[in-house]
Amino acid sequence: MKEFMNGRVTVKIGDITKENVDAIVNAANSGLMGGGGVDGAIHRAGGPKILEECKRLRQEQYPEGLNTGRAVSTTAGKLPAKYVIHTVGPVWQGGKFNEEKLLANCYRNSLHVANEKGCISIAFPAISTGVFRFPKELAASVASKSVKEFLKRYDSIKSIIFVFFSSADENIFISKNEFDK
Repeated sequence: MKEFMNGRVTVKIGDITKENVDAIVNAANSGLMGGGGVDGAIHRAGGPKILEECKRLRQEQYPEGLNTGRAVSTTAGKLPAKYVIHTVGPVWQGGKFNEEKLLANCYRNSLHVANEKGCISIAFPAISTGVFRFPKELAASVASKSVKEFLKRYDSIKSIIFVFFSSADENIFISKNEFDK
């Protein structure tokens, strides 16, 4: 575990579904109906309430699905968090389709949703680095830069935790972060 920005940012290995924070971020697909990876784990651990709210969001606000880079919140169901913030990361296509900007939007928009909900703590997974194939080194730079910019402008969120599945992913993030620059 490593801390940055006077302890406001923590990087660790763990299970995001067990984090005792106000909000956890779900690396969702645009359909918001659950899936594999982090998305599936959150839906399984949180129970059916999350899916019920996702279905309602699809019917009432996002009939075509949530756009890449956007973020929306639901209950956290049985999770220790209060909210799940769903964001759709970009699929890596060689960097030719604004993937970096879209990934930055995932982090910024998730933080803004958390701020609007009155959250003071939030946990993030590595968005888009799994089946969406975003290069992990570049994702670490984009994520940390986006979070750093947010924390410089807003002081409402006191704790941001990046939760990684493996020590290899944690080490990549620590070595490629932008917090110290």
